Amino acid sequence: MPRYEKNEITGSHDNIRHYIGEIYFMRAHEYFKRYQMLGDFPIVDKTLEDDMEQLVEASKRMPRNEVARFILSDLDKAIDYMETTPDSRRTRINKEAALLLKSRVALFEGTWLKYFKGTAFVPNGDGWPGASKAYNSGYQFPSGNIDNEINFFLEQSMNAASTVSNMFSLVTNTGHIQQSQTEAVNPYMNMFGDEDLTGYSEVLLWRQYDISLSTHCVVVAAQHGNYGVGVTRGLVDGFLMANGLPIYANASGYKGDDNIMNVRIDRDSRLNLFLKEPGQLNILYEGNGTHAVPVEPVPDLTAGNDENVYNTGYALRKGNSYYQKHCPNGGSFTGSITFRGSEAYLNYMEACYERYGYLDDRAKEFWRALRDRAHVDTNFDKTITATVVSEEAKNDWGAYSGGRLIDATLYNIRRERRCELMAESLRFMDLCRWRAMDQMIQTPYHIEGMKIWGEMQNWYLNDDGSSKLVYGIDNSSANVSEPSRSQYLRPYEKASGSLVYDGYRWAMAHYLSPICIQHMLITAGGTDLSDSPVYQNPGWPSVANLGAEF
Repeated sequence: MPRYEKNEITGSHDNIRHYIGEIYFMRAHEYFKRYQMLGDFPIVDKTLEDDMEQLVEASKRMPRNEVARFILSDLDKAIDYMETTPDSRRTRINKEAALLLKSRVALFEGTWLKYFKGTAFVPNGDGWPGASKAYNSGYQFPSGNIDNEINFFLEQSMNAASTVSNMFSLVTNTGHIQQSQTEAVNPYMNMFGDEDLTGYSEVLLWRQYDISLSTHCVVVAAQHGNYGVGVTRGLVDGFLMANGLPIYANASGYKGDDNIMNVRIDRDSRLNLFLKEPGQLNILYEGNGTHAVPVEPVPDLTAGNDENVYNTGYALRKGNSYYQKHCPNGGSFTGSITFRGSEAYLNYMEACYERYGYLDDRAKEFWRALRDRAHVDTNFDKTITATVVSEEAKNDWGAYSGGRLIDATLYNIRRERRCELMAESLRFMDLCRWRAMDQMIQTPYHIEGMKIWGEMQNWYLNDDGSSKLVYGIDNSSANVSEPSRSQYLRPYEKASGSLVYDGYRWAMAHYLSPICIQHMLITAGGTDLSDSPVYQNPGWPSVANLGAEF
């Protein structure tokens, strides 16, 4: 930057500025990953010398909100320096991506501070470990107090999301699942499985693959059982009916879950499009290679290979390509979405409600647009009125914050996010910032899939009428859970030796990752960890190789 400011860098002025913007973006992106994992984090904004004293000094952990502000500052610079769509294909970092990331970061910190307020997981909270270090003692929030800080981040998220929302339009969803080459394509479906994502207005940044250079296995996973990563009953049940009602509501028209076909009828089109059903075509192009699955089979619950088994019985086709030939090794080369514009709508809606306690006209506009594309009744007030959060909580951790049920409006905002962004790697981030897993400290949660102990068990009969399904807690050959445990398949409760046979539990410490003890020893200059400027995260011990304390 000093050379740039002195005009010592030669070349295209616009290109140079964009390169600088990319550097700021990449630093912000890397910082965001680490700050999500660790919270308080050193802020390093210059190259350090290979000098122990300097490195130890630079290891001081700054309060998490200060780190978030640093990330936003870098993104502001990136937004200022970078161009809009520097390449027409949107495969290069751009202003729109920086704005979307800014809205994501600000929403993360704003909601984290709100739901962890008063705890050891935020600056000046009860037991905050940062207070034990002189360099953080007496810390004051830049905005005066934590409530002002929360509002600052939520407003930053709204502003960035609103700006980027003007830079794209939502891709059209016909609601139709193409089943022949002569049928019209559905752009919304194809957006997740096309080789070239240039023409999809909603895609702000994507990675291109090439069969001769770099491949992946997403298409193979979408045609098989999702590589043994199942879709839960909780996710499936969370989708609304097309009329905007939850499945348990009176007059919802829900057909039940005795079979996968019924589950999909008259539902939010995102479930109908992406939840696979036996008998549907997975490919429309002959010669797709040895890894192709032309017609969706009955979910394979008995496969010996964990990669081929349908873990919950439910599987997604999101990411499938109807036309792409697979590489001999099972690879595929469809484009991979990095940032998608609809997240800006969701970020704005949530930040607005969290900040003000109501939805402004712009938030309502965004919500109606998302529901309209999903072919769901756009009257979200009808949905809110019919929502029973305690019922939703049976299958959705997002119904909680800090161990308490949230209100119906906020729950439905979270539901919209869950349904729109499913299988796009943002869910765990959301659950952490919402503090949505406290309830499992006391009450275990049981992962369930399809209703196997009903009519669908007849899919698994041998020619002589015997069943291929094997169960028994002491049976090493068990491939399904016992009917006495639940009518629904419990993939991690097939045998008593499973780590989560009695359900999933949680520890508060797991909202953040632990600091490596070796790092504390190195910066301490000896064996006394108190001499280190680095402090351990809440709930984690200062002894190596031990689990969470609370």
